[in-house]
Amino acid sequence: MTEHEFDILDELYFVTSYPDLRSTLSLIDEELCQGLQSLLEKGYIRIMYPDQDTEHTYDPNTFGKHCQEYYFLATKAGLVVHNSI
Repeated sequence: MTEHEFDILDELYFVTSYPDLRSTLSLIDEELCQGLQSLLEKGYIRIMYPDQDTEHTYDPNTFGKHCQEYYFLATKAGLVVHNSI
């Protein structure tokens, strides 16, 4: 897990919007979206959209276009990995 991925997971114990992540972390949009996509592919986070209570299926083909519209939440697997480092 990269340092960026670890920092992102650290913010996702509760549902968090992209703008909130962006304001909390010192990452540019490209770094943040890449980190989120990597965590999604590992199964460490999930997408919530169009609201904080609705899980949305991850589609790698459209994620980059919509990354900034989503909410995110760590999965159990993601929390386990995050807490073991």
